[in-house]
Amino acid sequence: MQIDFDKRYPVAATPEQAWAVLADIRATAACWPGAALATQVDTRRYQGTMGLQVGTEAVRLDGEIELQGLDATRRELRLRGQGHEAPGSSVSVELVARVDAGDVPGSSALAGHVTVSVDGRLAQFDTRLLATVGDRLLAQFAENFRAAAAAVPAPRATRAGGARRGALASGGADSTLPLM
Repeated sequence: MQIDFDKRYPVAATPEQAWAVLADIRATAACWPGAALATQVDTRRYQGTMGLQVGTEAVRLDGEIELQGLDATRRELRLRGQGHEAPGSSVSVELVARVDAGDVPGSSALAGHVTVSVDGRLAQFDTRLLATVGDRLLAQFAENFRAAAAAVPAPRATRAGGARRGALASGGADSTLPLM
């Protein structure tokens, strides 16, 4: 069974702050509820676990994520994950996430597409239930991501740019400096 999610979440942090989190695979993984990276296999692969609740069932997956791409220019992360549960279920995830400029200055948006495929015992659950669980996990991830991005120090250029704008508006001495 396959479920696709297309999401966009506003983030009260600059695109640079949000990208600092998204570009750090450990920081991004820490935002996933119930997930923990245990081992870095090489520069692209990590092993870990994820626990989640599906209906009345507690599920623990052991697996691996692989970094498929990290594009700083587009502020885009691509990864693939595969997890297995002891009784025989498996889950695979393909994620493309990016940081866009937000609707208001100084903000950003986390946008992405996630494809989740499940088989075994997990595939026996109703698609609507699995979609609800996926929506809940993604919303919790977004909340954790927002907090992590807001905790990243704002770039100096942004802080200095605000001071320059203030000086320009008041006719200050540095009014010949370009606006950032």
